[in-house]
Amino acid sequence: MSDHPVRAAFLLQADICARAGSALTAAVLRAAEAALDPASRVGARVLGWDGNARGSGDSVPLRLAGGLHALARSGAAPALTRLYAGELALAGTAVPDALARFDATLAPWLDVPPQTNETGRAAAIMAALLVLGQTDGLPFELIELGASAGLNLNLDRFGYVLGQTRAGDPASPLQLAPAWEGAAPPAAAVEVVARQGVDLAPIRIADPMERERLAAYVWADQPERMARLDAALLLADRYPPPLAQGDAADFAEAALAAPQAAGIARVLFHTIFWTYLPADKQARIEAALARAGAAATAARPLAWARYELTGEGGVAALWLTRWPGGATQRLATGHPHVTHLRWGE
Repeated sequence: MSDHPVRAAFLLQADICARAGSALTAAVLRAAEAALDPASRVGARVLGWDGNARGSGDSVPLRLAGGLHALARSGAAPALTRLYAGELALAGTAVPDALARFDATLAPWLDVPPQTNETGRAAAIMAALLVLGQTDGLPFELIELGASAGLNLNLDRFGYVLGQTRAGDPASPLQLAPAWEGAAPPAAAVEVVARQGVDLAPIRIADPMERERLAAYVWADQPERMARLDAALLLADRYPPPLAQGDAADFAEAALAAPQAAGIARVLFHTIFWTYLPADKQARIEAALARAGAAATAARPLAWARYELTGEGGVAALWLTRWPGGATQRLATGHPHVTHLRWGE
């Protein structure tokens, strides 16, 4: 492992990708680390990065990986395209060549953190909604923070097999069936009557360039993830998600303070988002939830569902807090992309 913190971040992220089943992204990141040149725009900016290069808000290795994937998808660098098609032996030559020849093209990819809008995470939130549906029996108003392109705001239009429980639309082009351990969530009706989301830099899928950016952040040797993205985009074309650009704390405060109709369960949710948020904004959102929760009733219940990293190394947990009462449950743990879930604490 390199003693340079940014180079070490690339190698650590490569190891994480390899353990997560993406040998291609691991090879690309190792080759990129070896080829970083401080005389280039990309190399100078990466090697001089101010902050934690692998931190959740920075994710510098994955920023550059997204740019390289987009370049490969464009066909402008044929050797890189062959690498991304599976010729891993090309990594040591194709990646340095791309960094040298396309320095100006790749530099803007360092400006923003990656946004994957991983649709597999909808399975975790649907499981939480099933729990709420069993106890409350009410239709839902959904509020998503860190919604990216808003694809998971259509989660009720996906189909699911969650253990022994089926949910959602069995005819949907997007079907989610993560590997499952433990008891299944309850069978219940999930009807969504209102939805809204926010992101600091939302991806507007009506723009072909924005769609391409979203695809570029998906690891190319995990085709099932790309297939899920394609299916979710089809649904979003048909049912455009209501998505705002803005600050998550501002949005949550306003949304939770808005009048709530009787007979509707309001649910604020997010997935692999919380660690990207500064502590002061986390505190504001928690305070807004507490205020709204204090006013919640059986006819106007409130819930906070979140699937977030536990800090245990590649593990995420599904938490559910419900008001009235404010009781919190840890419903499940699993892979950050929800390739598998283990139900129960």
